[in-house]
Amino acid sequence: MKEIRLAVIPGDGIGKETVAAGKNVLDAVADVHGGFRFRYEQFDWSCEYYAKHGRMMPENGLDLLRPHDAIFLGAVGYPGVPDHISLWGLLIPIRRTFQQYINLRPVKLLPGVRTPLANRGPEDIDFFVVRENNEGEYSNMGGRLYEGQPNEIVVQNTVFTRLGVERVVRYAFELARKTGRKRVTSATKSNGINITMPYWDEIFWSLAKEYPDIEADQFHIDALVARFVTHPEHFDVVVGSNLFGDILSDLGPAIAGSIGIAPSANLNPEQKYPSMFEPVHGSAPDIAGKGIANPMGQIWCAAMMLEHLGFPEAGDLVMGAMKAALAKGISTPDIGGMSNTREVTATICDHLRRPVSKG
Repeated sequence: MKEIRLAVIPGDGIGKETVAAGKNVLDAVADVHGGFRFRYEQFDWSCEYYAKHGRMMPENGLDLLRPHDAIFLGAVGYPGVPDHISLWGLLIPIRRTFQQYINLRPVKLLPGVRTPLANRGPEDIDFFVVRENNEGEYSNMGGRLYEGQPNEIVVQNTVFTRLGVERVVRYAFELARKTGRKRVTSATKSNGINITMPYWDEIFWSLAKEYPDIEADQFHIDALVARFVTHPEHFDVVVGSNLFGDILSDLGPAIAGSIGIAPSANLNPEQKYPSMFEPVHGSAPDIAGKGIANPMGQIWCAAMMLEHLGFPEAGDLVMGAMKAALAKGISTPDIGGMSNTREVTATICDHLRRPVSKG
């Protein structure tokens, strides 16, 4: 039996509740599968930690995370702590130090979840957004000159490297081939951004030639976001730079019914370093502690993590249990249900354990 060493960071707000739910589901599927078990180590790094210590995690925080097989993150952010502090103090150092250069976000309308798009069903909204996660528009290069003066200058540089662009584009094509998808779509803006985006396009089309079995196309980002709404069925795998991928991977869950059930994976595909799995939703301090937080984003993250760690059948079990709960109408108020966090989690765990109880 494989022991999976899991670093757990509940974070802020509802993160504490959704992570607890996710751990319950992980333990349930481990009981059923029998091929692995989890050894958890929890780190209470959060905006609350920042308020006490002046930093989001201790100086040796990355060293503490490094020995683990994966990182299971809740939500980070709280009123009073600026978002750039929570992001650059915790998430981005983890993503970059551990070369989590792929941010993978499935966009899938699950049965029982309503989309805001008219006349669309689960067969119409089912694709992946692959976001470059380490460089691009979020590169920490630039500065301010003559601060506070009338002639103040602010510069932030976008940095693309051949290594960075090639590996994310290649991942997108390999993902399409692995999952039986027919098309990879590139997000660009080369008509207005005249240096970095034509470079992105050049590499995309060069690599597309290596995948003659996969159709390739591209859209400027403004047209692409509109097409997400008007023609979501067009997409199979969408690949974009850090900024464009960030925008698209939030719009995607919105058309799939709710950002509350959306997962994401920050992947180091080679598994040289631990990858990190986090739901897309925020810390939602307005509902924290009320017991109504939607745990499905965190639980979907658990399914993605199991697949990444080499247990795809266990991930499928988790997804099946989540869909079964939705089919029964067991969901939280944010997606029109009447159940609380505990009831949703218990239903999913019960469904997972049912085959064992019958055996």
